[in-house]
Amino acid sequence: MAKVVVVGAGFAGHYAALVLSDALKGKGNHEITVISRVPKFTYIPSLVWVGIGKMRAEQTQFDLKPVYDKVGINFVHGTAKEVHPDDQYVVVELPNGSTQEVKYDYIIIATGPYLNFEGTPGLGPDKGFTQSICTPPHATKAASAYLDLVSRMEKGDKVKIVIGTGHGAATCQGAAFEYISNLHNDLVDRGLRDRAEILWLSNEPALGDFGIDGLEFRHGGHLFKGSEVVEFLFEKYGIKWQIESHVKQVDEKKIYTIDVNGNENEIEYDFAMLIPQFKAQPIKWIDKDGNDITSEMTNPAGFVKVDAVYGKPYDELDGPDWPRTYQNPKYKNVFAAGIAFAPPGPLSRPRQAPDGSPIAPAPPRTGYTAELSGRAAALNIVDMIEGREPSHTASMAETPGLCVASLKHDLLTGEAVTIAIYPVARNRAAFPEYGRDLDNCVAEVGLAGAWFKWFLHHAFLYKLQAKPGWKLIP
Repeated sequence: MAKVVVVGAGFAGHYAALVLSDALKGKGNHEITVISRVPKFTYIPSLVWVGIGKMRAEQTQFDLKPVYDKVGINFVHGTAKEVHPDDQYVVVELPNGSTQEVKYDYIIIATGPYLNFEGTPGLGPDKGFTQSICTPPHATKAASAYLDLVSRMEKGDKVKIVIGTGHGAATCQGAAFEYISNLHNDLVDRGLRDRAEILWLSNEPALGDFGIDGLEFRHGGHLFKGSEVVEFLFEKYGIKWQIESHVKQVDEKKIYTIDVNGNENEIEYDFAMLIPQFKAQPIKWIDKDGNDITSEMTNPAGFVKVDAVYGKPYDELDGPDWPRTYQNPKYKNVFAAGIAFAPPGPLSRPRQAPDGSPIAPAPPRTGYTAELSGRAAALNIVDMIEGREPSHTASMAETPGLCVASLKHDLLTGEAVTIAIYPVARNRAAFPEYGRDLDNCVAEVGLAGAWFKWFLHHAFLYKLQAKPGWKLIP
């Protein structure tokens, strides 16, 4: 009997657990356990709608335990604090403050991000002055603050709104882009847009970079760039932008930034939603002698090392350097997926301000990419349980990226950008000219995308509750 533990229950961890349960069903008395600090699954992409009051947080969530009870998975509600890879157990802190040791033969780390608000003084909704849409409570609070702002505008106030990234090493520019677009269109529908000055503030080297080194696609025989699409939309929406910037500090009235050329700026605001830097959830790795080996198992941000090629300078990185099986090189029964795995480097060119502040968008590893890596890790564990070498791969340099970026949430008048790229990480070994197959790269704007975004919300919540036919949904 094999004991498999999955730490984390987001896109990567939850889907990995469902795949494991299905693949091992009827093949022995194997035991699958999920450890999660949050007892609910959240469909994170829809929090952009929660953040402007178009959807309740509860509509993006479901309880994990009933799903796991249905498919025969054990659930531990708690926070993983230590992993002992030699002795093969996890130390979990339970909600009541006590600890529990959970044994494993194989483990997948899929903990998602630690939201490093403290990396920027004054950032965040809990101890700072800005809003966030990274969690259901944050998105709900952002909606409340936004609707308070709307009330002021209805009384005649003119306001300044800033949306984007709150740290030079932040990722998830796509979520901020969706939020600023939905907010703009909501103000248009309310007849209040002329009372708001809206600014896009980002660490990207170019508009539409999104931490993936941008996008090229062919349309009507012409080559276009993602930056042209975003610039067109922002000009159409009347949104100003400041890019290539790191946020040094925030107070209740101003955002203080520095750019790659050393220019410092003070931005006044009435409402700001800024995505923080993502780090790994803090987990210590302890060897059999009690030594802390975290620095051996993870990169400096705490993400778990897998079968990537680490240490290469940016200009030498290419597709073959990205992980394929998500297996740790030292402990072969340890895997990491989703945001929890350490990438070999950034996708967008890293830079810094003259004072040393990083201005380097981190590579996104969420959504579809997280699901693919979770599935690969799960099936590789099945391979090992059944006496085979890991054979399932999901390299970001060999798999597509799929994104439907909501611009307006409405089934009659809505809009979204449907984006497909192949592969996510540029792979010049396979595609020498652009690092991507432009015949499989698309960016389309329209109502159909809004319908598709709505469909994905419901389809994924159905699928991830393991309802009848769930395996038929990609």
